[in-house]
Amino acid sequence: MSRPVAVLAEDEPLIRLEAADMLGEFGFDVLQASTASDALLLLEALNGTALLYTDIDMPGRINGRQLAHEVVARWPSTAIIVCSARSAEDAALLPRGAFFIGKPCAEWVVREALTSLQLH
Repeated sequence: MSRPVAVLAEDEPLIRLEAADMLGEFGFDVLQASTASDALLLLEALNGTALLYTDIDMPGRINGRQLAHEVVARWPSTAIIVCSARSAEDAALLPRGAFFIGKPCAEWVVREALTSLQLH
């Protein structure tokens, strides 16, 4: 049986590595991107994935919030977790159904988010 795929968009290399390891331990094959634009290219190549895990503040032409809205519009079955140090006001601007976690993202909180999204 193949593992579900997660696209991870995080510009901080150490945080991205930790998140990739954590998602891998939760049973995902993880594709990593350092910008939201690169994450969108991965999603387009796969025609969506089981999970998008992204930060909000990302370098480039689009940020993680814009990426989340694009994913909802194009691949509504893709679950979204946004892990960011941004405020609750920023979380309110995320698309409906996106799960917001404040940084630092504790493993148990991510596990609960995946359970809530029916992915774990």
